[in-house]
Amino acid sequence: MKIGKVYLVGAGPGDPGLITLKGYRLLQSADVVVFDRLVDSNALAHARDDAEMIDVGKIPGERGRTQAHINAVLVEKGLEGRTVVRLQGGDPFVFGRGGEEAQGLADAGVPYEVVPGVTSSIAAAAYAGIPVTHRDVASSFTVVTGNETPDKAETVLDWNVLASLSGTLVILMGWRNLPAITQALIKGGKPPNTPVGLVRWGTEPWQQTVTGDLTNIVERANEAGLSSPVVTIVGDVVGLRETLKWFDNRPLFGKRVLVTRTRSQSSKLVHRLIELGAIPVEVPTIEIQPLESYAELDAELENIARHNWIAFTSANAVDAVFERLAAQHKDARALGGLSVAAIGPATAARLKENGIVADLLPASLVSEALVGAFGGVDLHGKSVLVPRADIARDGLIDGLESQGANVTGVTTYRNVLPEGSRDLANQALADGIDVATFSSSSTVRNLLDLVDGDAAKLASTTIACIGPITAVTAREAGLDVDVVATEHTIDGLINALETHYSQEATAK
Repeated sequence: MKIGKVYLVGAGPGDPGLITLKGYRLLQSADVVVFDRLVDSNALAHARDDAEMIDVGKIPGERGRTQAHINAVLVEKGLEGRTVVRLQGGDPFVFGRGGEEAQGLADAGVPYEVVPGVTSSIAAAAYAGIPVTHRDVASSFTVVTGNETPDKAETVLDWNVLASLSGTLVILMGWRNLPAITQALIKGGKPPNTPVGLVRWGTEPWQQTVTGDLTNIVERANEAGLSSPVVTIVGDVVGLRETLKWFDNRPLFGKRVLVTRTRSQSSKLVHRLIELGAIPVEVPTIEIQPLESYAELDAELENIARHNWIAFTSANAVDAVFERLAAQHKDARALGGLSVAAIGPATAARLKENGIVADLLPASLVSEALVGAFGGVDLHGKSVLVPRADIARDGLIDGLESQGANVTGVTTYRNVLPEGSRDLANQALADGIDVATFSSSSTVRNLLDLVDGDAAKLASTTIACIGPITAVTAREAGLDVDVVATEHTIDGLINALETHYSQEATAK
């Protein structure tokens, strides 16, 4: 059998955006992914759906998988002819076990490559606003492991020498031995008031940073509830943090934000939340399902020429219509004789993807605004087709009929409650949610259905709605609405949240 190949890939320190392009490319093509506990789950999501995922994570202080076992797994999968990505936190050759794994592969005759990663020794400090070098403060930095206690009889580290260095000292895996390390540095001649910074889960949205000096850092860390993994930075560069910190200055830093959109529609919101420092918690409250029968929709599309207008109320409706047109061996030309309205920019963008430029687009993303946008159009005697969800409100149809139009509403897709979201919702609220975002009235109603109508579970949560209609639904359901977007889009919702928390920070 042909022997495969193993790639020892550094995943970076946590933030999935810090993995290299080569690392991502390999991850996306691998047959097998062998990963440890410090690899972010969002990075793992880039693996193939059919890839074999093997967790070999070792938890400090607990008995688990040995390095020999991990080496054997890599050799076994390589000899099976598989393409294997061994994904490690940080860089595999910087205080990782990549060297040992490479030796094991070499001894077994399994080809391998090493793909370096960003090491936490510099990244955690950078995300905490601490440069490990600075021309005016430190011209060098030293990275050591803190796994061995300084008072061990035989140790490869000379703490007296480390204490005498004028540059920055970065200690990895030193949390358990931190009390002994600080005492050893003071005993070795390091001034007791030397600044120290501790960064837990560096580069992750839940990053935690504690600063002090050699005399009080242990006490401050315990008061803050720190635990591993922690990167320790010792030196005057730590004093620059108050001026240079940027990661934890972001307006939504550390906020757990509930995202209730469908998984397929949540990516933009999740990405923007992460950019602002939030921790997105995805609980899809709606799922788009096909109709059991498309007879009614197909009949309307077969006779589409009898209509003067077609008004799309969502991107999902656009998708459904064009899928059924394709089933009839038709394309955008079938709408050539109609004027087209779209409820908002996302719907208009989806139309454009299908070769249609909307003739009418309201300024506000609600049905009432779309009705208002038709105010300058003579609809008397005109026929309007409205493709929509099975649970859509009748506001648009009623409004257009009041303007003299003959309106035909046709169901194009089902909006259902996703299976499995009930447990997700209750667990998320039990873990604590700072902000709940709602992008439609159905997301409000469905989330409350998932928690058996108990609005009190969201009593201490900031409620953010994409627009006034959604906000009305939330209030009617017993929720106190704190944020309503002025622009009724995902960008508008994000901007409203950013403004809300920026104002809150200023008030403090």
